[in-house]
Amino acid sequence: MPIPRSPRASRPSRASRRAFLASAAAAVAGAVVLTGCGGDDKAQDGGSSATRQVTDADGHKVKVPADPKKVVALSEPTLDASLALGVLPVGTTAGRGQKGVSTYLADKAKGTQVVATVAEADLEKVAALQPDLILVDETTAAKSQLAKLKAIAPTVLTAKLNEDWKKSFTATADALNKKPEATKWLAGFDSDVAAAKKRLGANAGTEASVVRWQNGAPSTVGVGKNHVGSTLSQLGLTRPANQRGTGVGHSVPVSPEKLSTIDGDWLFFGVLGTKADGETAYAEARKVANFGRLKAEKEGHVVVVQGSAWNSAGGPLAARIVLDDVTKALAP
Repeated sequence: MPIPRSPRASRPSRASRRAFLASAAAAVAGAVVLTGCGGDDKAQDGGSSATRQVTDADGHKVKVPADPKKVVALSEPTLDASLALGVLPVGTTAGRGQKGVSTYLADKAKGTQVVATVAEADLEKVAALQPDLILVDETTAAKSQLAKLKAIAPTVLTAKLNEDWKKSFTATADALNKKPEATKWLAGFDSDVAAAKKRLGANAGTEASVVRWQNGAPSTVGVGKNHVGSTLSQLGLTRPANQRGTGVGHSVPVSPEKLSTIDGDWLFFGVLGTKADGETAYAEARKVANFGRLKAEKEGHVVVVQGSAWNSAGGPLAARIVLDDVTKALAP
């Protein structure tokens, strides 16, 4: 006669369930590694699993699929670049300060699952997507998870922190085997920048300040060779003193007592969200002491922009929005 199990034995402990989930995730990761790193061998269904080798931002050689089908882009710049090149990732990161994909990319990234934030990637969610290529850069904390990501699928670190956005874009394109497309895209962009620069007229060389408004105070953004700083520089525009150089981080808070340091001939104003969110924040900013004394405010030169594009760590699509916004404001 079978001995009946006790009620406790019929229900796995919490520790057992955690162990099971970890084991399942490891099994998924192992399966992905086997399918994603198969070299030049033929797939079981007789198709090709050709690979190619790229060099990542750390100088490491990485074997990647010649034609990746399931890409996970774990940073805003790699998502932006992928979409610009016609690649819809299966997984990505939430936008900085946002619950979903950066709002400026939301329409193009429909169907892409959010599996990370700028603070970390959810490794189990990434593994469950069974990617054949993972893209990441140093604008996100997922860079600290490289070893674990590499156990899931071939992983390419496309750029270091504060990298020139065009170089980062080209590196992402290389990983996707779309470098010629990126070269063509950049040539078109540079041509449009040159044309816009000729139309600046009296605004040629003007001083442009870029701020993100949050919690009742501004932070300076767009400093360095990112898609904002680089585009403004390429247009021949100057920046306020505290927005020059390479920058010390993604954004630098400015105390209300030093509000004058964000002033310029023009002030591009946004939040981490939509342009409508920026309009709401601008209405609040105008109530802050000394904001009305800013030259840009007095002259009606405050331009509310789509902050998710201007204030994120963006790529080519964000750069295009910056160019279009500046052209509309300064070269109508």
